[in-house]
Amino acid sequence: MRVAIAGAGAVGRSIAGELLENGHEVLLIDKAPSAISVERVPLAEWLLADACEITSLDEAALQRCNVVIAATGDDKVNLVVSLLAKTEYGVPRVVARVNNPKNEWLFNESWGVDVAVSTPRLMSALVEEAVSVGDLVRLLRFSQGDANLVELTLPPESALAGTRVGDVEWPEDTALVTIIRGNRVLTPNKEDALEAGDELLFVAAPAREEQLEDLLSVRREENAG
Repeated sequence: MRVAIAGAGAVGRSIAGELLENGHEVLLIDKAPSAISVERVPLAEWLLADACEITSLDEAALQRCNVVIAATGDDKVNLVVSLLAKTEYGVPRVVARVNNPKNEWLFNESWGVDVAVSTPRLMSALVEEAVSVGDLVRLLRFSQGDANLVELTLPPESALAGTRVGDVEWPEDTALVTIIRGNRVLTPNKEDALEAGDELLFVAAPAREEQLEDLLSVRREENAG
């Protein structure tokens, strides 16, 4: 898979390193000469250019990319890169970094964004996740399809503890995608039984989040009564 990353700062380089380790082809783009640190990510391609200019993106052959990641520290730049990648080059998957949570509402399909990643929101979500068992935590927002990646740690008193995945009547427009159990990452099937302490990751429509949280957090005695 070919991936172009606009922004070769610490965030962009870190993403590039992970993708390269997973066998992907990566191009890093940045207009600042000081950001071109080939020795830090030697296996990546590098391009000194302004990712907001069509001529630069032509040079980057963006039409050959499967994914574009707008990872600069400037939300305006990330929006422009996303829009150009989607509308001018037809890139199938566009991921954009949101630096200021106040701008998060802009990062949607109207600007070509498929997945918006808000670093401040993600950090606060991880803090919440660490201290709140039984509360639904929103991790990522997928602009296309109006869905979120959400997480909930199943509390010991939940009525669903011990229940098979296939026996649960999940809300509409929700999908259980992963169970994290200790050090294991499980792809759920209908025979798997949920256990207290499981971290459950769902893709869910925003309108279903409250219903999903109620289902997972209901206490055994409430359920029985």
